[in-house]
Amino acid sequence: MFQIFTDFATWLVYECLSLSPATKLGEAIHFFVEDVSKIFVLLLVMIYFVAILRASLDIERVRNYLAGKHRGMGYLLGSCFGAVTPFCSCSSIPVFLGFTSAGIPLGITMAFLITSPLINEVAVLLLVSLLGWKFTLIYIAVGMAVGMAGGAFLDRIKAERWLADFAADALRDGQQHQTDEIRQSTMAPHMPLSKRHAFAKEETFTIFKRVWLWVILGVGLGAALHGFVPDGWIASHLGAGQWWTVPVAVLVGIPLYSNATGVIPVMESLITNGLPVGTTLAFCMSTVAASFPEFILLKQVMKWQLLCTLLLLLLTSFTLVGWIFNVVFPLIP
Repeated sequence: MFQIFTDFATWLVYECLSLSPATKLGEAIHFFVEDVSKIFVLLLVMIYFVAILRASLDIERVRNYLAGKHRGMGYLLGSCFGAVTPFCSCSSIPVFLGFTSAGIPLGITMAFLITSPLINEVAVLLLVSLLGWKFTLIYIAVGMAVGMAGGAFLDRIKAERWLADFAADALRDGQQHQTDEIRQSTMAPHMPLSKRHAFAKEETFTIFKRVWLWVILGVGLGAALHGFVPDGWIASHLGAGQWWTVPVAVLVGIPLYSNATGVIPVMESLITNGLPVGTTLAFCMSTVAASFPEFILLKQVMKWQLLCTLLLLLLTSFTLVGWIFNVVFPLIP
């Protein structure tokens, strides 16, 4: 689906700029070009698409379904949607903005945001081929459970009060009951196509102007840190299996940046080199879902209180997952 961005980066970096893919510089710039181009396109397309839906459909019924007595089902649906969308952590931000502007409860949105970078169909296929179907099923279950539990916890503490002002306003506007004014502007099924397009275009560029610079900064940091830890360092220093190696592995993963597809071969290599499965899983989840670049982007839609809460939630979850896997996995036949 996203091969076109890889091909574009390859053409620009390796052919036009004549950089070598065997060098760290070439690899980092390729990484930067591919991710920035992909995220920019996703931002424009997803925000426009969601804005068109807001201007065309009555999302009140869907929002009430998710926000009411079916909130638990909402967490499951948000996590499932995250599992089937092939987005890395930074690429999930456009969908987060779309969910927020549509009035979807924050906990359900966060269930999507947490799960999406952890699981995708390519990662599942790689896991099955490299590590077997039992490990794959456990990985999927754990990834979705972390997303659902995280969303429920953030709803319980009313974390929406820590959204950035413009995101909080978008969420509040999306959750308002339909009024005559809304029907005539953003919610009316009978709104002419030209007005729906005008509304969606304005919404798209308003949000894009707020975040484009932070996309460049976030992905730039990820590219600069790409491959920062020398090959074999993690396995040689964290392979003994002591209890403290799991939280250390989680902390080591934070400065790095990869998607689930890219981190799975690393996962296989670490396990082959003797790193315990739980420690490996904790490290890879941290790399994929708690990276510095992602949090730089999220700073544009969240206040520091929510960012810190989310980071602590993820680090605690991944550490617990690592400890549990280190104890339980050797017992699995």
